[in-house]
Amino acid sequence: MAIPTDKQAAMAVISDPRDFDPSSGSLIERIVFNHRRLLVLVCVLITAGLVSQALFLRINASFEKMMPVSHPFIQNYLKSASDLKGLGNSVRIVVENANGDIYDANYLAALRDINDRVFLIPGVDRSFMKSLWMPVVRWTEITAEGYKGGAVMPDAYDGSPESISALRSNIHRAGIVGSLVGNDERSSMLFVPLLSRDAVSGKALDYGAFRDALDQIRIEYGDKGVNIYIIGFAQLVGDLIHGLIEVFTYFMYAALICSALILVYTRCLRSTALVVSCSLVAVAWQLGLMHVMGLVLDPYSVLVPFLIFAIGVSHGAQKMNGIMQDIGRGTHRYVAARYTFRRLFLAGLTALLADAVGFAVLYVIDIPIIRDLAIAASTGVAVLIFTNLILLPVLLSYTGVSEAAASRSLRAEREDHPLSRLLSRFTRRSWALGIIAFSVAATVAAVIVASDLKIGDLDPGAPELRPDSTYNRDNAYITANYKLSSDQFAVIVTTPEYGLVNYETLMEMDRLEEILRDLPGVQTTTSAASLARSYTTASFEGSPKWYTLNRDKYVISDALNYVFDANPEMFNDSRSVAPIIAFLADHKADTLDRVVATVEAFAAKHNTGDRHFLLAAGNSGIEAATNIAVKDANRSMLFYVYAAVVVLCFITFRSWRAVVVAVVPLMVTSLLCEALMVVMGIGVKVATLPVTALGVGIGVDYSLYLLAVQLAAQRDGLSLTDAYCKALVFTGKVVALIGITLSAAVIPWIWSPIKFQADMGLLLAFMFLWNMLGALIVIPSLAAFLMNPRGGGSAEATRVEHARVASGGTPPMQEGSAPPASVCAAEAR
Repeated sequence: MAIPTDKQAAMAVISDPRDFDPSSGSLIERIVFNHRRLLVLVCVLITAGLVSQALFLRINASFEKMMPVSHPFIQNYLKSASDLKGLGNSVRIVVENANGDIYDANYLAALRDINDRVFLIPGVDRSFMKSLWMPVVRWTEITAEGYKGGAVMPDAYDGSPESISALRSNIHRAGIVGSLVGNDERSSMLFVPLLSRDAVSGKALDYGAFRDALDQIRIEYGDKGVNIYIIGFAQLVGDLIHGLIEVFTYFMYAALICSALILVYTRCLRSTALVVSCSLVAVAWQLGLMHVMGLVLDPYSVLVPFLIFAIGVSHGAQKMNGIMQDIGRGTHRYVAARYTFRRLFLAGLTALLADAVGFAVLYVIDIPIIRDLAIAASTGVAVLIFTNLILLPVLLSYTGVSEAAASRSLRAEREDHPLSRLLSRFTRRSWALGIIAFSVAATVAAVIVASDLKIGDLDPGAPELRPDSTYNRDNAYITANYKLSSDQFAVIVTTPEYGLVNYETLMEMDRLEEILRDLPGVQTTTSAASLARSYTTASFEGSPKWYTLNRDKYVISDALNYVFDANPEMFNDSRSVAPIIAFLADHKADTLDRVVATVEAFAAKHNTGDRHFLLAAGNSGIEAATNIAVKDANRSMLFYVYAAVVVLCFITFRSWRAVVVAVVPLMVTSLLCEALMVVMGIGVKVATLPVTALGVGIGVDYSLYLLAVQLAAQRDGLSLTDAYCKALVFTGKVVALIGITLSAAVIPWIWSPIKFQADMGLLLAFMFLWNMLGALIVIPSLAAFLMNPRGGGSAEATRVEHARVASGGTPPMQEGSAPPASVCAAEAR
């Protein structure tokens, strides 16, 4: 793409396209502009086809895709998942009698209807569903005649006071107050395990439809004196999907804000409409390709379409600005489009490749939902190469810009703007030293603050939603009214077949339970061992002396049989796999870390060839594994992103000095973003992990466009100050415009009902602004010491550095396009 200096005459002002040589320029330029009509036709056909595909793109999520599938914890869980019913994806539905307790005929009739409707919802694992109306919930007691037991709900229940009294007695004998019945006995719970695929249709569970079905039940019974509270992954994701409708509204606001600010800057409706339209076409292509690749749009990748739109607007504004300036000088719109293509295609291509590689690096994270995001984002950026680097200049070669906008652009170029004079001062070492000192101080402070950055959730409930959301209010109610929390951490105990019927195995399980119960954040524990104690003492007339684990295998086997009848989820049929379930007060990262460390230490001492204590199952166990994967990926991801950016910048500039100047501002912004996360109380988790990488990918665009023009001017022999002033006029002002525009566009997200989207809006606005300021202020300050021929060093070193710059292939500016750099230079000096 390089245009040698001796061919600058080829970029002279040409007002008649017949005077332009169509065989000039690079091979890519000739292919694109010498076949404009065919290219536009192909893009129209592709757009129509991919829009039709995008219409079928589903919005959904997957419990399995949230897990780091190759992590040892998850591998252990998946191997035993069929034997650990109820410890995977599930929801808990609490039904409260608003006018009394559960021992009320009207309440119990409503509970039965709710139970039956939930039972029939597609995706419910009906075999292990529990509630007062499910026969699997049983009571057992020892009498003089032997064991007696049955379903908690009396077989002859008819709503009479006698049958209700029998129900009350059965509930107390079953010991389910605090688990399936509220502490105050004003509510009861439906425990609903879910299947990943519907058993009848074979389709993946539709979380949006599942949430809507439950919400319909909630609404219907809200007017019947019954309050319903629902928690669980499926309900959370369903709420997020439901909130996406409002999220799309905020995206529309963002697009309108971007369009309005660009229109105010250009005062040209046609060019603004083209920039926005090409960016929207890129989004349509991306969404259509996602459907073709079998992906879905989930609550965690919903930011990707806006990021593609934002990147497209950023690159499109640069192309529009270049064409506008050339037309203002009298160049025909067709020739102006080709000139701008020559000057900025390499910088734009490098920037988009850096974006694509940065997004693709997310694929190394061993979480399927992040890998899907990486594929979607990389695909979207690849699409931008066609829609915004190629299609947009071609369309502008037909439409051009308004005469008023072109004239205004030329006047602005020739004016001595006070901001240009101010920014040009940073090319002087005395000013630059102050900026560098400030950057170093800010970096040191950011490193200190960011050292407290936490992995995982930092708040109870669902941090993805607002504290006052329906889900978090439901979670607060259930936590306050039930002894056993929904945060379950399960240790998987494996033995040979019927190895559980072994005194030593049960004793080891019992010891681990005792250790876990003493940990801060653990409410209580349960396992086959602790339940066997209860059934053993029941077998011997309730004597406390028999509240123990018996060494006799026949006594153990008898106790375990009764455990299995009442709690079939506590071990499998062959008595070889059993969970130890710890009920946690919360799922904060510190709580999970304590449990993991305790179990690992115990397993290291007590595992044998036949008996193993493995991590982990339960929603909190899976989250612990996810936190570990996120922690491992956090730094390695940034390393790969920056490595890719450095390599691409070096290929473009062929100067290590230019690479340092371009990358250092990005690194400072990344550290400041992590410090901001600590201040805002945001942890690094699946929803927030990609943000820093995405910020780096978008932020490098600013540096590439500014340095591309600056280096081209320096290659032509201009001083650093003159070259920087030229870059400010040609691309710098658009860098400032885009930084401000994108920040203003994402700020409305802070009112989103989805909290993590509000947090991301604030973080992205911060990164957009600081990357923009870094490009306009830190880059010239660093260049004053690293890329300033007048800043010291031998003449030979200067010539060598100019040779390095020249080898980068950045095309020169058009003749006559220089701004009043002499004024800026005089002011700076």
